[in-house]
Amino acid sequence: MRKTKKIRVLIAKPGLDGHDRGAKVVARALKDAGMEVIYTGLHKTAEEIVETAIQEDVDAIGLSILSGAHMTYFPKVLKLMKEKGLEDVLLFGGGIIPEEDKRKLEEMGVGKLFGPGTPLKEIIEYIEKWIEERDKRKENK
Repeated sequence: MRKTKKIRVLIAKPGLDGHDRGAKVVARALKDAGMEVIYTGLHKTAEEIVETAIQEDVDAIGLSILSGAHMTYFPKVLKLMKEKGLEDVLLFGGGIIPEEDKRKLEEMGVGKLFGPGTPLKEIIEYIEKWIEERDKRKENK
């Protein structure tokens, strides 16, 4: 964990997907692990998600998608993040995502994608490690 400030994570539910139990469970686990968590609520657009990430100065954005629209929303959010200069912000997520699509999204630059039943500790450790490595890269520049 960083000594300077808490890790800030935005958890978002893009599109028409109305199932947010998993997103709320992950948000609570991250908060319990000492992170600051901003939860957008349901039915957010990619633009709203990225704008909130900028306003809240987050270290990571987590998208929860169960609707099957992962190949639409992850690339769109990633594109907007690049356009807005958020290359040093982690985009990760979870939901029902086929392995082939996970590989494609990771090749595009999306971080790890977690499926149902993933231990919460695994998600927490992944975020902490990614942020720690990012901060080391920044220090070495």
